[in-house]
Amino acid sequence: MNAVTEIQLDTPKMIARKEAGIGWIIFNNPERRNALSIDMWRAVAGIVAQYAEDDDVRVAVMAGAGDKAFVSGADISEFEKHRSSAEAEEEYNRISASAQSALTQFEKPLIAMIQGFCIGGGLAVALQADIRIASEDSQFAIPAARLGLGYGFGGLRTLTNLVGPALAKEILFTARRFSSDEALRIGLVNRVVSRDTLEQTVRELAETIAQNAPMTVQAAKAAIGQALKDPADRDVAMIERMVRACFDSEDYAEGRRAFMEKRKPQFKGR
Repeated sequence: MNAVTEIQLDTPKMIARKEAGIGWIIFNNPERRNALSIDMWRAVAGIVAQYAEDDDVRVAVMAGAGDKAFVSGADISEFEKHRSSAEAEEEYNRISASAQSALTQFEKPLIAMIQGFCIGGGLAVALQADIRIASEDSQFAIPAARLGLGYGFGGLRTLTNLVGPALAKEILFTARRFSSDEALRIGLVNRVVSRDTLEQTVRELAETIAQNAPMTVQAAKAAIGQALKDPADRDVAMIERMVRACFDSEDYAEGRRAFMEKRKPQFKGR
């Protein structure tokens, strides 16, 4: 489980590797501050699908290559080729929406390790994470109002659920950049650490989650997700089934034995 496994992808602008129960999703376009190209969007959906089916992956971490950005938004250099007409824009939106949907529906814990710029589409990606850890030099913004762009309901609902309607309005109306300290204060990120300790902090967090009972963690994530939905849309029966499955699992028996024997449990996710 501790061996590092690189996953072959169709684009060098994304890196995927597995180690110690962690599936890494790395945006590798540092020359453009990890701006998202259409090939990167395609790769994200594929990586997430693989991690979803891989029992060795207990938690996933998203990060940006280099030290300048997590993701700085869309790759504007591709606009002429991929977003120059309504038809091309629809195809781009379909591909990016597929990636966003894959992140939204990912049932395992997802962490965003943020250093530097987390702007526009980059913030939209980070918002899909369950936990966001940022370096002290990070900056956050949604500049749609300065570009004349519309911002979809799904992303705004996620933002509003996280920071509340008043702060969501300030972020969208002003289009200004928020510092990491401001992001922490308003609940946009869970924690702010130094640049030097960012990766270590995220690794320790991810390893802690990976060592816990996968079925329990996934049931908790699912229940919190349902709690954020409108009451009429909640699938409480599904959560009850997931909770019952935890009590009927081998992991629950292992957890009890490990507690009695005063040792670390070895969970298998079943």
